[in-house]
Amino acid sequence: MAQTSLEELPGVGPAIAEKLREAGYTDILAIAVASPKTLAEECEIGEKKAMDIIEGAKVMADVGGFETGEDILERRKLIQKLTTGSKAFDELMGGGLESQAIVEFFGEFGSCKTQVCFQLAVNATMPVERGGLDSEVIVIDTENTFRPERIIQMAEYLGLDPLETLKKIHVARAFNSDHQILLVEKAGEMAKEKKVKLLIVDSLTSHFRAEYVGRGALAERQQLLNRHMHDLLDFATVNNALIAVTNQVASKPDAFFGDPTRPIGGHIVGHTATFRLYLRKGKAGKRIARLIDSPSLPEGEAVFMVSEDGIKD
Repeated sequence: MAQTSLEELPGVGPAIAEKLREAGYTDILAIAVASPKTLAEECEIGEKKAMDIIEGAKVMADVGGFETGEDILERRKLIQKLTTGSKAFDELMGGGLESQAIVEFFGEFGSCKTQVCFQLAVNATMPVERGGLDSEVIVIDTENTFRPERIIQMAEYLGLDPLETLKKIHVARAFNSDHQILLVEKAGEMAKEKKVKLLIVDSLTSHFRAEYVGRGALAERQQLLNRHMHDLLDFATVNNALIAVTNQVASKPDAFFGDPTRPIGGHIVGHTATFRLYLRKGKAGKRIARLIDSPSLPEGEAVFMVSEDGIKD
C-alpha cells in the first residue's frame, strides 16, 4: 500500500494528484478515511469526484474489512511501554505508558503535568532495556512552557548526555489552534524520516478554549477538537507511537464543562483519549496520579515525587 502512488487511483491524473498532495493527502490511507465534503473543499474538486476518489482509495487500501481478534492480538504484540520514572506510576499503568495510545494528563495549575511530559521526553530517548523507546520526540508547545534547562537536569540525573538528548527532542511552538492542527501533519511527515515514538501536546485545549468562546462557538470548537484528536490517534497507530497530551480543568462551571473538576474538551476528548490520568498535589511535595479511564486497567492511584532530578518514587 505504501508503494502505491496517488496517480494509480481511479480518476486521478497529475493535476488532481498535485491538488491532493498540496492539501496534505500524500498516501492512499489518508484519502480512504477522509470525508467527501472535506476532501472536496480542501482539494477544490467536486464532491462527486471526491466520493469516487475515496471509494477507489478504500479498495486499494483495503479499508473497512473485518479482522479477527487474533489479528488484533498480533498487532498489539508490537506495543512498547515507556517508563514514567516512578515504579508506582508504572505499575498503575500496567508496566508503563503504552504506544498506539493517547494518554491525557489533566489537573489544576501546578499539578506537574508539564514536568511529567518533560520526563517522558527524556525517558523516550533512552534504550528499550532502560524503559525507553530509543526514539526521537516531537513536542507541540502551545503555552511556551518548554525549558531545555529542565531537560538537561533530568538527563544528567539519568546519566544521559544532555546535549544528545536535546538533539532528539524536536519542539514546535503552536501559535493558534489551526497551527496546532497543522503541526500534527508536519509531525507525520517528520516521522517518515525519523524514528518518532512519542508525540507530546502541551497543552491540548488552551488555544481552542481561548479562540472559541461562548455557546455559539461550541459546535465549531468541538468539531475542530475532534479532528485534532483523531489526527493524533492516527499518528499513534501509523507510527506505533505514544501520544501524551496535557489538559486543564475548568476553573469555574460554564456551558462547556459544567463540573469545575472536569477536564476541558467534554466527550470529544474523553472518548478519544485511551487513558485519562488526573494529577493533583499531595502533602509534603508529593503528587498523586489517579487513573480515571482505561480500556483494560482498573482505576487506581499512584504517589510519586517531582524533584530537581525529575519524576521518582
